[in-house]
Amino acid sequence: MADTSFESAKALDDTYVMHTYGRLPVEFVSGEGATLTDSTGKAYIDCLGGIGSVSLGHRNPVVAAALHAQVDRVWQVGNYFYVENRGELARDLSGFLSSTCDEEGHVVGSTGSAWKTFFANSGAEANEGAIKVARRWGEKRLGGASGIITAQKSFHGRTLATLAATGQAVFHKAFLPMPAGFAAVPLNDADALVAALDNPPASCGPVCAVMLECVQGEGGVWPADYDYLRFVSAECERRGVLLIIDEVQTGFFRCGAPFCYQLAGIEPDVVSMAKGIADGFPMGAVAAKAEVADLMGLGDHGSTFGGNALAAAAGRVTVEVLVSEGIGEHVIACGARLRQRLEALPHVTEVRGHGLLLGAQLDVPMANELVDKGLEQGLVLNHIGDSILRFLPPLVITEEQVDEVCDRLFELLD
Repeated sequence: MADTSFESAKALDDTYVMHTYGRLPVEFVSGEGATLTDSTGKAYIDCLGGIGSVSLGHRNPVVAAALHAQVDRVWQVGNYFYVENRGELARDLSGFLSSTCDEEGHVVGSTGSAWKTFFANSGAEANEGAIKVARRWGEKRLGGASGIITAQKSFHGRTLATLAATGQAVFHKAFLPMPAGFAAVPLNDADALVAALDNPPASCGPVCAVMLECVQGEGGVWPADYDYLRFVSAECERRGVLLIIDEVQTGFFRCGAPFCYQLAGIEPDVVSMAKGIADGFPMGAVAAKAEVADLMGLGDHGSTFGGNALAAAAGRVTVEVLVSEGIGEHVIACGARLRQRLEALPHVTEVRGHGLLLGAQLDVPMANELVDKGLEQGLVLNHIGDSILRFLPPLVITEEQVDEVCDRLFELLD
């Protein structure tokens, strides 16, 4: 029998929605934990997690209850007013951001730094905010310097400024000219970074900040070396240049630690975040150390919907539950299991990443095909290019589900 719900959804989408995504032939109508159910009633193990945003799992009851309670009170009043839960969430984020961890991600202490947060609606907006904070620093502290050094293969968003910061020409070519003020160097190349800081390209100009991802998720799941991150942090501090870490995909225990930069034992000046902050509810944020954040004044930045009552409620309870349920320790253990099982699969030559952000490199160009066949086998998979599978499951995925995913993948790959 035809799935009339899916056919109707597809027809409407095809006719009235811009075709900026290649959609897979399924309509999900419910979920729980790391499981999704489509409009025919078929269940799937979700290895994508809303592109890494569903941190506490689908339909988490505590987050759902917080949203339901807030819906019955007020949704949106704007940032001219105080909103309950927003200050509490910013306080909790300050504690997260100042955590210290070992190289596996276990929290071992705190730096005691104070952070201040601006709330937005997405990762791209968070990175736009980070760029503005950095340029304000350059104006006030570095004689007007406004250039930002990023990394090749990076991805920072799809607005024009964040596309310009993205070190992948494939995203630029249809939207030239890109905004000026950015230059990309190879990741993990200390000499290239120093050269760019000493002699910035004309398109970049004097540098006010370096902007990096600790794991380049959209670029192919390429991690920054810990020693490299430590070098960059020290070099930025020596020059008075800000270090921005884009934690949109890697934050909120995705890599085991509260934030991925903590695995390298560094503390940046500015951090952008989104995705897992509110268990998939639309929210983004940019945080800066207090001495940097205080350079931003009235009217310097804004957002109609950023930090609204619903988002603040979802974000606050998500952060609280991530801690109370020990999600970081679960991610460390479950991520190790997923890595071990992926490394044993046929045609997998390398597994990269941390925690539950992993990329499986294939020796044959069949990643597209695996995503399609995975749906048939009840797996929601994701690919980058034709030879990389990226895994971003809900952080509550169990080791039993990890084994089931890899058992099904073995059948597809063998």
